[in-house]
Amino acid sequence: MTSSEINIPADVAETLVDPAAFADGRIFDSYAWLRANRPLAVAQPQGFDPFWVVTRHADILEISRQNELFHSGDRPTTIVGREGEAKVRQMTGGSPHLVRSLVQMDAPDHPKYRALTQAWFMPPSIRKLEDSIREIARASVQRMAETGGQCDFVTEVALHYPLHVIMEILGVPAADEPRMLMLTQELFGATDPDLGRTPAKAPTNGDEGMAVMQGIIADFYQYFTAISTDRRATPTGDLATVIANGQIDGAPISELEAMSYYMIVATAGHDTTSSTAATALWALAENPDQLAWLKQDLTRIPGLIDEAIRWATPVKTFMRSATADAEVGGQSIPKGDWLMLCYASGNRDEGVFEDAGAFRADRTPNKQLAFGYGAHLCLGQHLAKMEMRILFEELLPRLKSVKLAGAPRMSQAVFVNGLKSLPIAFEMV
Repeated sequence: MTSSEINIPADVAETLVDPAAFADGRIFDSYAWLRANRPLAVAQPQGFDPFWVVTRHADILEISRQNELFHSGDRPTTIVGREGEAKVRQMTGGSPHLVRSLVQMDAPDHPKYRALTQAWFMPPSIRKLEDSIREIARASVQRMAETGGQCDFVTEVALHYPLHVIMEILGVPAADEPRMLMLTQELFGATDPDLGRTPAKAPTNGDEGMAVMQGIIADFYQYFTAISTDRRATPTGDLATVIANGQIDGAPISELEAMSYYMIVATAGHDTTSSTAATALWALAENPDQLAWLKQDLTRIPGLIDEAIRWATPVKTFMRSATADAEVGGQSIPKGDWLMLCYASGNRDEGVFEDAGAFRADRTPNKQLAFGYGAHLCLGQHLAKMEMRILFEELLPRLKSVKLAGAPRMSQAVFVNGLKSLPIAFEMV
């Protein structure tokens, strides 16, 4: 292939690392162009090492199922500029990661650490939580009803419901939930002017941006160090106890890995679920025929949830690196090359999803890949789906109508992004 067939035009490449493009929707135009013209090609945005951009559903799956060939931990797992990566390696003595959670691990460590908590998130375990989750959902719907017919569904409902669920599982006191929400928003929304820590929208590749990120992580560590110390002294039945006393190959896990474990559960355990739930209601506000169709038969709700997951795809990208020369979709990938898996593009792949640009609660089959695939398949996917199903089982019977009462606003973030505001007007019974 010629270089022009492998390289992505500069303007398209820049959108891939532009947080604002994920907020205003330009990223989907870039993804559509890439799928049609450069489905597996190299981007070289200014300030970044070159990386392959993987936009087709089939290619994302092929890479995801070959975890020995495409590692998560050898290079940064989320896109970061050349300067930022060098700074992290300098700070950590060579590692490209400020944290070391399941996301940054490869075999043999990854399956061992995943096994520490996996049973907690499997269907037999989460079914035991259904009654308590339903109580939380019912209370959330009631609070929505008490707003008087108008609210911001994100800030008043969607953010708090899954947060309360995962904090109960983890063992974080309810009084500390606002702190966990703030830290999560600062972590995932570091480049957003509304969500990021002061100074707002700090550059994530420079010293200033790196200092901000260090501060956020340090605050998480400080909080969970106290939790960990308590659970080692006084074990309880919560997930924090499992992490605090976790052992791998007969030895306690390190403080870095314990703190990173707490962080991934505390953040990913609610942020992506709240974003997807809000996306589902946004779609119903714009498609009243689909709301009516769902209200006729609540057993259709799982279809709504799967489509909302596809449509939202809160985790937009993850990075991988080739451990050996490889071939994907007929394209040679040299050893050591960096790859960006664009899940939000794969979930709009016209070759997989009929009428891919439309929200359809009745879509079947729905081969969405927002939870990833292979060894790194999202640990909390069953819990997330159950939380959203229960919320809409409680909400839809009471919801007579809903419409937008203002413009929805998305967060400015390249890694994890979603709705930060959804003003709605509604009628409830």
